[in-house]
Amino acid sequence: MGKYQKTLLSMIAAVVALTSTVAYAETVTFDRDTATATIKILSADEMAGRRTGTEGSAKAQAYLLGRIAELNVDMVGPTHEHKFKFTTESQDGTKSDFIGNNLLFRIEGTGDTDKTIVVSAHYDHLGARDGEIFNGADDNASGVAGVLAVAEHFKAQPPKNDVIFALFDAEEMGLQGAVAFVRNIERIDPKIAFNINFDMLSRSDKNELYVAGAFHRPELNAVIDEIAEKAPVKLLKGHDDPELGINDWTFSSDHGPFHRADVPFLYFGVEDHPHYHRPSDEFETVPVEFFLRSLETVVMAASMVDEKLAN
Repeated sequence: MGKYQKTLLSMIAAVVALTSTVAYAETVTFDRDTATATIKILSADEMAGRRTGTEGSAKAQAYLLGRIAELNVDMVGPTHEHKFKFTTESQDGTKSDFIGNNLLFRIEGTGDTDKTIVVSAHYDHLGARDGEIFNGADDNASGVAGVLAVAEHFKAQPPKNDVIFALFDAEEMGLQGAVAFVRNIERIDPKIAFNINFDMLSRSDKNELYVAGAFHRPELNAVIDEIAEKAPVKLLKGHDDPELGINDWTFSSDHGPFHRADVPFLYFGVEDHPHYHRPSDEFETVPVEFFLRSLETVVMAASMVDEKLAN
């Protein structure tokens, strides 16, 4: 091959790559500045770590309800707020009663699919301990930003299936918000057929994001591979095989109760890092560019799952 031909092929390849990138960017619709503001606001000191039942949690709920109102979306039932009671028991046997509050909203699908997707993330975190605030920027203000980004996208480009968006409370206290939701799943929506869950989307030095769920549903491998081909991050399958022990994430976040109820799931999240469940998990330490690429990936994934589920 001559030098001219090589140069021409390189130019064509560059144009194709650029066209593909532009086309991909046009398919993902959410405001990057708003997403960045979401993680920053939810992980601010004034939210005091968003522990269930605290003033910080109430502030986070007020902020999120304002964001939901701005989206102009439907309620799930008579209100966006779905309160639930639960009891925890400490190591010394002391029992404590709590009231959690799941925040739910819906976007109706344009197709006649008779299926509903739940896109979820938990908004609570650990609160304050020994005078230090655990702000939970990655865990899980980032996941909440992911849910809201998917909602923005589906408002602009309506889904084919109905989509319920669930911001769960009390995940850090035993997945209590998701447990309460699934316990009432028939009343909430008997058509629920899939869960997409986000937990920790904003930190990876390797530009890596994991997706779990295909081990339990091998038919999901094809759609994951298609997402991975177009994703602006390195999307890796794994962390869903029971033989992995503590590295099996099947029941580690809010997708777990859905799996127990035989609802297929895809869970997106990064691996543990030095900031995990530490006071240093705050906005100032978040690699924002990776966070935004991660959000682009999960928005594209939600859109693709919606497309495949409708067929």
